[in-house]
Amino acid sequence: MINTYQTSLAPPPVPPRLNRSHPVLIPAPLPSPGHNKPLIRFLVGVVVLHLLLSVGGFIYLYTEKMEKQSPQNPPSTEGGKAAFHSAEKQETFYKALAGMVVLSETEDKATPGYLQWDTNHSVRRNINYFYGSWLTVLQSGDYYVYSRVTFSKGDAVNPLTSRIMLRKNKTEKEKIVMQAYCSLGSHPGNSSGLCTATQGEVIRLEKGNQLGVWTENLSLVSYTEGATTFGMYQL
Repeated sequence: MINTYQTSLAPPPVPPRLNRSHPVLIPAPLPSPGHNKPLIRFLVGVVVLHLLLSVGGFIYLYTEKMEKQSPQNPPSTEGGKAAFHSAEKQETFYKALAGMVVLSETEDKATPGYLQWDTNHSVRRNINYFYGSWLTVLQSGDYYVYSRVTFSKGDAVNPLTSRIMLRKNKTEKEKIVMQAYCSLGSHPGNSSGLCTATQGEVIRLEKGNQLGVWTENLSLVSYTEGATTFGMYQL
């Protein structure tokens, strides 16, 4: 007996397809080695430009910093070089000087002697005061030394004289370094006349040297404010 059930349900066979070729996949060509050269050159250019800008900025900042640390405005925290410039600046603005105002305590002494100076109204910088009459040098160097002594009375015997005396130290004998004269004319005893003996000179002084103003008769000097003075300043 024939199984007609399976025969009727089975699909009919598919005939083979003839004369139809299978698809062939052709690979795409790879880019040539020189294709990426422009991109590489662009990236290298960007990196080089960045480096140049960085170096230029560093040089600019360093130059600005060095200009701010120039001798005109040296930093207080720098080392030996800044200390040198600071000392040089201090020396420029704090050189030794003295401008002395006469003290009237000797106006009644009709004897030779040294003028006394009023330290409360005088100006001194880097110069010491010794026993009322002497100025002591603390810094060696060239000094312009001056004095102005005004006489209000004459002397019939001795000329009206003022002398600047120098001694190497407080134990050495003094010597004359400058002297000046003035005259009241034909009436030396006239108390109404005035004359001024003025002197000034550049002198090389060493540390410890002392200077004072000597006159023949202390009672003949005018002790009016501004009439008699003595001083020096370092060049």
